[in-house]
Amino acid sequence: MSEKNIKQYEVTKKDLKKIFWRSFCHEASYNAERQQALGYAYTLTPLLKKLYGDDKKAMCEACARHSEFFNLTVQINNFVVGIVTALEEQNANSDDRNMGPTISAVKSALMGPLAPIGDTFFWGCFRIVAASIGASLALEESILGPILFLVLFNVPHLLVRWFGLTLGYKLGGNFMSYMAEGGLLQRLTEAAYVVGLMVIGGMSASYVNLTFGLEFNIGESAIVVQEILDSIFKGLMPLIATLGMAYLMRKKDVKPAIIILATIIIGLILGACGALVVE
Repeated sequence: MSEKNIKQYEVTKKDLKKIFWRSFCHEASYNAERQQALGYAYTLTPLLKKLYGDDKKAMCEACARHSEFFNLTVQINNFVVGIVTALEEQNANSDDRNMGPTISAVKSALMGPLAPIGDTFFWGCFRIVAASIGASLALEESILGPILFLVLFNVPHLLVRWFGLTLGYKLGGNFMSYMAEGGLLQRLTEAAYVVGLMVIGGMSASYVNLTFGLEFNIGESAIVVQEILDSIFKGLMPLIATLGMAYLMRKKDVKPAIIILATIIIGLILGACGALVVE
């Protein structure tokens, strides 16, 4: 057995801190082919040098596998990085250092189930809640608006980045089997979707304003279209408008820019005709 295989490598807290600070570059050199791959490789480079600095072949293989396609919500990316760190440490301390395919497979396997959780909580929940609170205060000309937005969004983000990294490292290769027990991963994904839908529904009812100005006179009675709609379902038209736009984007692949432009044009036309109340 060679000396390099006798030597045991250990990931320290200092190494994890270095990975944490470098993780803010996950989307540096983001590209259409491999997306976050270069940023991911940059994040792990100091660790790989420490673990494989004495083995050029192993170092090249490690750099190659972390330059493969990878894309995940940046706020929870460090959880996967922590798991990969533990696996790389295990691989460096093994005799043959042949865990490369396993490490790549774990990275690929985690992207699918974790992406909806990260996207829903951070882009569909925290961002919207933080933006709504910040915007409501900004409309009142309060400096607390942008400050609260940054705090409410970034504090959970930073905590998840650090504790996700350390938790992922502690779990290591046991994560997949741990999460699979009792269907925990599936329940977390479903819960994330429910929370996201609730937040989007509440925001749509509060901030999508669509009021009809049409009135009809039958004899001496005036029929107001908006009052009839409100008696059927309060906020019905904002809901229909929101679901309609979501349908066009998800099912018909209509670009958001086109929907925004069409909304402006239709709003101007209906407003000028008096069909919509412009506030």
